[in-house]
Amino acid sequence: MISQLIQFIFSGITTGSTYALAALGFTIIYNASGVINFAQGEFIMLGGMSAVFLVVGAGIPLPFAVILAVGITGLAGLLLEKFAIEPAKNAEVVGLLIITIGASLTIRGLVQVWLGKGSHALPAFSGDTPIEFFGASILPQSLWVIGVMLVIVLALGWFFGRTLFGKAMLATSHNKLAAQLVGINTRLILLLSFGMSAVLGAVGGIIIAPITYTSYDAGIMLGLKGFVAAVLGGLGGGAGAILGGLILGVVEAMTAGYVSSAYKDAVPFVLILLILFFKPSGLFGSSASERV
Repeated sequence: MISQLIQFIFSGITTGSTYALAALGFTIIYNASGVINFAQGEFIMLGGMSAVFLVVGAGIPLPFAVILAVGITGLAGLLLEKFAIEPAKNAEVVGLLIITIGASLTIRGLVQVWLGKGSHALPAFSGDTPIEFFGASILPQSLWVIGVMLVIVLALGWFFGRTLFGKAMLATSHNKLAAQLVGINTRLILLLSFGMSAVLGAVGGIIIAPITYTSYDAGIMLGLKGFVAAVLGGLGGGAGAILGGLILGVVEAMTAGYVSSAYKDAVPFVLILLILFFKPSGLFGSSASERV
């Protein structure tokens, strides 16, 4: 019984780490612009599919393929902001949301034409031999997923706490007008935020590809679950996005294990309804207050 619980927790943390990276992508763009980027899931898919094409189709060694795939996806994020978001900078938030949905459909369609409708997988980074732990087993690739997520969290902590660009992004997220008044180029910050969110999505898509097959439409559900994780943790908070992703992954795994796998994909939407009804600011978000 305990071994089964540990197994479900391992599985939940693995998938939850991917949701956390997606949620961080949503959070970074939301803080910079106030916009929910519904193309975030396509960044995850594009990272995984690009890596598969480079490794399997082009025969490029895995480490170089990963770097190239991250670069391709990061470039896609920059192009999306430059040619779709920036020209519509005076549009209402709803208009920008529609633009990101349109971008999502475009990216998905291009990848479908480029790589087809089939499912693909990357080779495992460190083999497929499971590691036993208290009667449960964990794949080495799962350790890669968890480890990479932790490294990214530490790297983002350093970036926002120690670098000029990071502090400028934080200033923009707190008060865009004040940031402009002290000379911060908020347009550049928005461009950088799209690039960073695309890179985070690509990394998530690449490290999960050896465990779950990737395809041209894999980003739809991953993006939605990343959004749920961001809202669950409190939209706009980095720590909340990480915890929201991990909680969602574990609850999903428990539901699949103890109830039925048929209900697994319904869990995120039940959770987001509960959050919106009972705590709209998220589990780890602070309620907004206004002085009158």
